[in-house]
Amino acid sequence: MRHEKASRLLELARILASTAEGLTLDEIASRLGVGRRTAERMRDAVRDVFPQLEEVEDPPTRRFRIPAGLDGLFQAPKAEELAALAAAAELFAQQGAATRASALKSLEQKVLSATRAAARRKLAPDLEALLQAETIAVQAGPRPFEDEAVLAAVREALLSLRVLRFRYEGGATPGRMREVTPFGVLFGRSNYLVADEGAGPRNWRLDRIADITVAERHAVRPDGFSLQNYADQSFGIFHDDTEDVVLRVTPAGARDALRWRFHANQVIEAQPDGSVIVRFRASGMLELAWHLFTWGSNVEIVAPRVLRSLLIEQIEIAYRAHTSGSVAAGS
Repeated sequence: MRHEKASRLLELARILASTAEGLTLDEIASRLGVGRRTAERMRDAVRDVFPQLEEVEDPPTRRFRIPAGLDGLFQAPKAEELAALAAAAELFAQQGAATRASALKSLEQKVLSATRAAARRKLAPDLEALLQAETIAVQAGPRPFEDEAVLAAVREALLSLRVLRFRYEGGATPGRMREVTPFGVLFGRSNYLVADEGAGPRNWRLDRIADITVAERHAVRPDGFSLQNYADQSFGIFHDDTEDVVLRVTPAGARDALRWRFHANQVIEAQPDGSVIVRFRASGMLELAWHLFTWGSNVEIVAPRVLRSLLIEQIEIAYRAHTSGSVAAGS
């Protein structure tokens, strides 16, 4: 069997060993990017090597899994994988995400401790070379707040489906105690708890949450709520009126636009004159206006009008601030 085929079969075995529910043939085909008939042949080949492969009835289909996992012999990590894990931990640490950085470093230690000594010795030179050759460029921006006690309480409430109670130093009434149904956490330039206080989901800044406790009362979440779909409704973090956005990127900026992700549901259309039209539906127009300013003259706002007005307003505010004489000369 060719090396490539053996690698693909081992990849499938790892996938089947990492799932508790198992995968259908269609899911296997989708994960590996192959047709159903190829997925069937690969499943049969994996069964020959790993007879512990298990079939689970899930009418009208069947699921397949390797319930006991794989022996460490088949799980030795690559230097590239460990370097990526170390880089992700370092990125979190630089961003101030100490809790997640610590979790990744702990995972790295567990992976290495589970790796056979001979494999560790073989990995060490390549891993050291990659760690020395790759680094992360620090970008300006806020350091997201990650208090271990706050995140631990949020995660406990999410897993146990219970209400969260905390004092919130934000909003119209700072310092007021709140009781909310937690839906999840949005990690980004700032970190937010998504929770419902009775009027639908809204965002609560984690750095403004204090005296947090998990209540005994069970939380009831709406059926079908998707944190990802909720996040995708907005350009950034803030949720307001949803607008149909249409942007025209000039030929000078078209190459960058074709590689840029403005929004999860964007549609990009190349134009005969070399420009690009970008369409998506989202809320958070102020954040979008801030972002579009960085594109300079390479982006024209076609719609909505409110977005164009916001961008002009923000430019005028900045202009007044720097021409009012309040800024000391030469500073």
